Amino acid sequence: MQSSFVIPHVETDRLILRAPHLDDLPAMTAFFATERSYMVGGPKDALECWSSLSNRLGHWALRGYGLWHLTDKASGTFVGWTGMIYVPGWAEPELGWALMAEAEGKGLGSEAATAARDYAARYQDLNGVISYIAHANDRSRVLARRLGAALEHENAELLGKRAQIWRHPKIDVNTPALTAERTGQ
Repeated sequence: MQSSFVIPHVETDRLILRAPHLDDLPAMTAFFATERSYMVGGPKDALECWSSLSNRLGHWALRGYGLWHLTDKASGTFVGWTGMIYVPGWAEPELGWALMAEAEGKGLGSEAATAARDYAARYQDLNGVISYIAHANDRSRVLARRLGAALEHENAELLGKRAQIWRHPKIDVNTPALTAERTGQ
C-alpha cells in the first residue's frame, strides 16, 4: 500500500511556507535546546527533534494539514514554523507558531500566521480556530491580539499544563486572499 500527500507551498511578501525538510533538523535541535522552546513543548534532545520533524510530515499525511516550515525569502534561512495542529490531547485544531530568535521583532510571525490561518480557512475547512498559549508566553499573546484573536479560556489544560485558549476570528472565505499566494509543490 502506498501513501502520497502534498504539502502546499504558500508565499507571502517575505516568506515561503513550505514542507519541513531534513535540512531543518540542525536548526530545530538548536532551537529546542534554548529557553525559547519551553513555550512550545521543549526542551527536546536530538532524537526528540527528529521525532518532531517526522511527526510534522505524518500530520500532513494523516490530517491533510499541519505545520509549514518558514523560509525567509531574502536570506533563504529557515526561521520557524506555523500552521495547524490537531493531535490527541487537543480540544480542536490549533493555529500554532514559533520563530527562531533571529527572526523575531520583524513582523514575520504575524505574516506567517496570517497566511497559515487564511489558507486553513479557505482550503482546509478550518475557520475560527484556537491557539493554545502558555501563561508565561507574552510574545505569543501579543501576536494573538495582533491577529485579532480574543481570550476565550484563562485556565485550559493541554498535555497536563495550564494554558490559555485564544479564539481567532472567522475569515470571510468569499473575499479574495490578501496575504498569500498558493502554488503547487
